[in-house]
Amino acid sequence: MMDFTRRGLLLGLGAVGLAACNNAVGSRGPERIDARVDATLRALYQQYPGTTQLREKASGILVMPLVTEAGLGLGGAYGRGALRVNDATVDYYSTTRASAGLQIGAQQYAHVLFFMTEDALQNFRRSPGWTAGANVEYAIPEGGETLTAETLTSTSPVIAVIFGQSGLRAGATVEGTKYSRIIP
Repeated sequence: MMDFTRRGLLLGLGAVGLAACNNAVGSRGPERIDARVDATLRALYQQYPGTTQLREKASGILVMPLVTEAGLGLGGAYGRGALRVNDATVDYYSTTRASAGLQIGAQQYAHVLFFMTEDALQNFRRSPGWTAGANVEYAIPEGGETLTAETLTSTSPVIAVIFGQSGLRAGATVEGTKYSRIIP
């Protein structure tokens, strides 16, 4: 039984490592992250025009252009992105998540967190490692095409939009994901 656990761990970690190879790890740093953030925001606003209303109301926006998630029994996710305030990058962040259980596959997706209050933004920025939890509302359900009126008038301090999913693993969420400030 112990042999299976070790093998599962090694395979899971190896899959995450291989999947992260195209995730700006070892890249030119800030320039590459900023270019990916710009492209992600253009795609988001074009695909989901209602998100421009969230942008206008938000105190800050965290953009993770490419999150790679893989698992085989044990799994993980990794991505890098930028926090924008008033359309300017103020910090860079990584996102990580570990998981265990019945899972197999890999996927990539983008996600954007809209900080709808100054307090939520400041709590995020002051935290040495902020973890997304129940205080995050999802703006676009899986497979959803539009934002609902409830989302646009939500009083939730943080609204998440997940889009651009590709791969062989169903579902994506930011709940339980840890965000840490980085120096790219």
